[in-house]
Amino acid sequence: MLIPLILSGGSGTRLWPLSRESYPKQLLPLIGKRTMLQETAARASGLPDLAAPIVVCNESHRFMVAEQMREHGTTPQAIILEPVGRNTAPAVAVAALVALDRARKNKAGNDADPILLVLPADHVIRDVAAFQAAVVSGSVAAAAGKLVTFGVVPDRAETGYGYIRRASGDGPTYPVQQFVEKPDAATAKSYVESGEYYWNSGMFMFRARVFLAELKRHAPAMLSACEDAVAAATRDLDFTRLAGEAFGACPSDSIDYAVMEKTDSAVVVPLDAGWSDVGSWSALQDALPRDDQGNVVTGDVLVEDSSGCYLHSTSRLIGAVGLKEHVVVETKDAVLVAPRDRVQDVKALVTHLKAQGRGETALHREVFRPWGSYDSIDHGDRFQVKRLVVRPGATMSLQLHHHRAEHWIVVSGTARITRGEETFLLGENESTYIPVGTKHRIANPGKVMLHIIEVQSGSYLGEDDIVRFEDVYGREGTTK
Repeated sequence: MLIPLILSGGSGTRLWPLSRESYPKQLLPLIGKRTMLQETAARASGLPDLAAPIVVCNESHRFMVAEQMREHGTTPQAIILEPVGRNTAPAVAVAALVALDRARKNKAGNDADPILLVLPADHVIRDVAAFQAAVVSGSVAAAAGKLVTFGVVPDRAETGYGYIRRASGDGPTYPVQQFVEKPDAATAKSYVESGEYYWNSGMFMFRARVFLAELKRHAPAMLSACEDAVAAATRDLDFTRLAGEAFGACPSDSIDYAVMEKTDSAVVVPLDAGWSDVGSWSALQDALPRDDQGNVVTGDVLVEDSSGCYLHSTSRLIGAVGLKEHVVVETKDAVLVAPRDRVQDVKALVTHLKAQGRGETALHREVFRPWGSYDSIDHGDRFQVKRLVVRPGATMSLQLHHHRAEHWIVVSGTARITRGEETFLLGENESTYIPVGTKHRIANPGKVMLHIIEVQSGSYLGEDDIVRFEDVYGREGTTK
């Protein structure tokens, strides 16, 4: 049995302002209509002896991950929530423990030690058939107890990736001779010319028990913390919530450092499938088709005498005149402008924004919730205007605010309103008022999206002025 293990815990700060802590790049449709998470799930479908995937994600992303899997038509066997990020080795360890526990409970027999195919959720692979062929080739070694990694056949001397050096062998898998850090330009050139080195893709395949045995051998404290976190995990709707204290005590390390560089059982499968980790705006530009002037254009963009640019509009017109090799990315609340050869410095820009306490590093103006989304259209002294979109059948929490009143106007759809002891329906062009301190809730009983304009007024309008009493999404006592 082959279980895709999708790692969806990254923040993707180099793709700011599109990618943010609360809505990172793997949840965005950067390459096509599907999000990168959905693309990752899709490229695994069609592999032989395939089981439902396991997804490991940040706790704050749980509802978006679940909704995107649902939209894709995929039901994960588990969505594991990390209370804090601890890098890839602990993420894989807890997934391996959960997979083995499920196999034991299901009396899996010969499948009691499933093969895990570890896939970061934020990669691009253009040639899915070549990727699947590499997985099939590597599965033989994985079934035999090897720890398989996929080495990308390099097409240039790249200094931004780590490399894997293969030892001699007959293929299609080769023993790993050495993992090497990111090289300088001259060293990278010699690696590519030798034909013995591959880019480290961060994708792996191995039996769950084999990985855990190697982790116990090389990082026993990490395994012990992960075992404690899984043993004390709780079920929350469709999620497996790891024990926060136990997982927080786990050492943080990557699979490479914790296991792969130390084991004597590592093998590499060459992968030539148009792979990219989309680690920067220039990498994203390279992964997309260009026009005759070498530009990649998304959204409402007008170009005049510009070439080699990545131009992305989300909500308004971008006009570009005389730009060469630049990146311009517009969102509702931020605009990035940078020379293409400086896009790696976006991460430093985000660090500066965090130091200033700017919310644009974490949230977009439009914020997604399990019931839908809200968009802060306007705000000023003692007022704020939001556009609420509530999915069919969805229900907000029963809540109150101590410092603000709210006026609701239904633009389209039908709303079922709870206000104090009353429950009533509001249709299009109808409105109501929620006084300060009054319990209230909005539900969408219809079959179409419900759109509401909300006008808040009061002395304090922060999102933390929420007291939740009931919530179908298990968020009682939280403000998210």
